[in-house]
Amino acid sequence: MKFGVFDHMDRASGPLDRFYADRLALVEAYDKAGFYGYHVAEHHATPLGLASSPSVWLSAVAQRTTRLRFGPLVYTLPLYHPLRLIDEVCMLDQMSGGRLLLGIGRGISPIENRYFGIDPTDTAPMYAEALEVLLRGLTTAELTFEGKYYNFRDVPMELTPLQRPYPPLWYGIGRPDGTVWTAQHNVNVVANLDAPGTRAITDRYRAEWAALGHAPETIPFMAVNRHIVMADTDQEALATARPAYRQWRASFLKLWDRHNMRPANQAAVFPEEFDEAEATGRAIAGGPAKVRDFLARDIADGGINYLLCRFAFGSLTREAVERSTSLFTRHVMGEFSPSP
Repeated sequence: MKFGVFDHMDRASGPLDRFYADRLALVEAYDKAGFYGYHVAEHHATPLGLASSPSVWLSAVAQRTTRLRFGPLVYTLPLYHPLRLIDEVCMLDQMSGGRLLLGIGRGISPIENRYFGIDPTDTAPMYAEALEVLLRGLTTAELTFEGKYYNFRDVPMELTPLQRPYPPLWYGIGRPDGTVWTAQHNVNVVANLDAPGTRAITDRYRAEWAALGHAPETIPFMAVNRHIVMADTDQEALATARPAYRQWRASFLKLWDRHNMRPANQAAVFPEEFDEAEATGRAIAGGPAKVRDFLARDIADGGINYLLCRFAFGSLTREAVERSTSLFTRHVMGEFSPSP
């Protein structure tokens, strides 16, 4: 069992320069605490995501950390020119000593895609082509590709990643059927569902992995994402979490509300209040004992081997996040994994 951190980089109060400085200080704390990975979302034209250029942000993360693995969750492939992204992936992996985790996807928001002039009906085939180009470019000395959206002939691939054949792939998953492709391609997965929904995915992944002849202990990471706020008492943690969650959820839905829309996958829409999110097992706020008990059940019920903690969200201050992180690493994390 390993633990990582997921970060939407959603806007809080205060100036942006202070926001980035505080976030980098938190990333340093995650590194020192022994978390396995740090995963950042990509969003555009919304307060939900202030790391709209993940490579720029992660280049700073690479320089402020020494052990922490990191990556986008995910690069929204239809928004990138593949040659540019190949270069960025190689640079980040080399600059970090091979710590990049390569998250890939087509993006959850048709609104954001339209802002970039992309028809949402094109994103699935564009993603498939872009992924093929990306992986081919990371593994060959010269790139040639002919497709509907991308065409390249005899392009020299001067840069290479440090991790071979390429950094480990990560993918957001919402349905058990998605495990067929991920198992075939050795892809790590992250769900955003409650424990029963997650269990349907992890059970199917294990079955697909075994059917391919792989040993159970070699299965990739199967993760779930949880909001976590900790304090000395349950009451204090809840009082801190409730307003921060409301602001995070407002940021999450801001573009959707503006266009009178909702995500096609309703499971992606979180409950209105933190207490309801906690009651459905998608968040937890409390002291060490309450959080430990919740995670023991959540890990077992979901069948996961990796937990992503969403410590920083909404209006939470740097000090509040540092307190959660410290309590988690001192009183919770060691109960499920060896000390770093």
